[in-house]
Amino acid sequence: MKKSFLLACSVLALAFAGHAQTAVPIPPATPQYRPAYHFTPAAHWMNDPNGMVYYQGTYHLFFQYYPDGMVWGPMHWGHATSPDLVSWKEQPIALYPDKLGMIFSGSAVIDVNNTAGFGKNAMVAIFTHHNPEKEKKGQNKHQYQSLAYSLDAGKTWKKYEGNPVLPNPGIADFRDPKVSWYEAGKKWVMTLATKDRITFYSSPNLKNWTKESEFGEKLGAHGGVWECPDLFPMTLNGKTHWVLIVNLNPGGPNGGSGTQYFVGNFDGKTFTPSSTDTKWASYGPDDYAGVTWNNTGTRRLFMGWMSNWTYANQVPTSPWRSGTTVARELALQQVGNQVYLISQPVKETAKLFPSATTLKNLTVNKTLELTPKLKSIGDKFQLKLKAQQLASFSLVLSNGKGEEVIIGYDQPTNQYFVDRTKSGQLGFSDKFAGRHTAPRLATSPQADVTLLVDATSVEVFADQGLTLMSELFFPTEPISTLRLTADSSFLIRELTYAPFAPKAQ
Repeated sequence: MKKSFLLACSVLALAFAGHAQTAVPIPPATPQYRPAYHFTPAAHWMNDPNGMVYYQGTYHLFFQYYPDGMVWGPMHWGHATSPDLVSWKEQPIALYPDKLGMIFSGSAVIDVNNTAGFGKNAMVAIFTHHNPEKEKKGQNKHQYQSLAYSLDAGKTWKKYEGNPVLPNPGIADFRDPKVSWYEAGKKWVMTLATKDRITFYSSPNLKNWTKESEFGEKLGAHGGVWECPDLFPMTLNGKTHWVLIVNLNPGGPNGGSGTQYFVGNFDGKTFTPSSTDTKWASYGPDDYAGVTWNNTGTRRLFMGWMSNWTYANQVPTSPWRSGTTVARELALQQVGNQVYLISQPVKETAKLFPSATTLKNLTVNKTLELTPKLKSIGDKFQLKLKAQQLASFSLVLSNGKGEEVIIGYDQPTNQYFVDRTKSGQLGFSDKFAGRHTAPRLATSPQADVTLLVDATSVEVFADQGLTLMSELFFPTEPISTLRLTADSSFLIRELTYAPFAPKAQ
């Protein structure tokens, strides 16, 4: 949570004990803006994904949730589950505010060895308590880390009587613990956001924590407070690298919220980056607070919040606000002397798009209308484009009112872009409209671009996920046409369009 945002919402904090506020009228429902395959709660406000963990065939997604309104309010942990990362079922609220405060972001683990004493294979949530009464006193000790546990696979929860397990040493922003088991040291490691840096702690039992080191005071982007970190190992060409994800707001590459990362080494105590260059997990404005699932074996799975604090409270959806990105599988790729994090939609996404139309060897001279070639265009689809020689192009998604979202590549600047300046509803925020850019990191002439379009969003995965952009848009009628434009002749080797049409469960 961004501190400045919290202060702006201080009136909401008065209800932190879970009591409803004075009812605010809910705007007319907008079912046309409900995504089909991105998770959204049935109603009310959500933000950061929390406590993502896999257990007994089920993916658990907890999330920051305010059940009494459509704007940010006293935080709870909402809960959703999925057998496959693409079909989600919302569950009852997992964690409610209490006398120690609201329930801010955190993580969950499966305590296989019963280190905490709650029970073998207990699902343990490690989260930040935020106490607004302490915050008012200005002592900078209003955020601290606490535990809750479930012995029935996440259905019911009990908070640890010894909370908090990690008191605040006097840091205003002291939150968002991501905990995982560090096998080499037979201990738990907590990656914690502490104002303008990351602090690492370790514990044998999830209850008693020892400070190990700090990282990042003078490295990376610092346009805003650091928050929602993650730390995990990945392998590239037989070598283990450690990836440290750090979200910050503001200071993102296209304004507002953003997710940066570092690649380096972690020895159980200290993280040492192999490069001090600032790298971004995503360049679009609507991909924030993303972290990875615990307990998924060799797969490293990621999901973010699909919004931006700049306008999240104003987007024109009802009776809910906000959703998540699609689940993604992460990997590493080396380009030159740099190691980058790459991101692709999880393989399970394919079941959402079982029938595809493929067009080959398309030449774009100025304009090529795709709609007649694809028979009909919906507003929920996957599109893949491959070229042997990448050149400037634009893919225009539009409707009968002339509203459009443009996705493309600009060769002179070597940038991908998404332009939503004429995408429909824009007046809810003067920060929403814009043309956003992302550098092309790949160096080969060949290119591929995958789009996932879901009513009010597009996620762009370019060059096997080396460059990624996620963007919201709110057309006044659904997208219904596709066309390609190019300044000079551009050859597309293959274009595949697949409408959203999930098989019956």
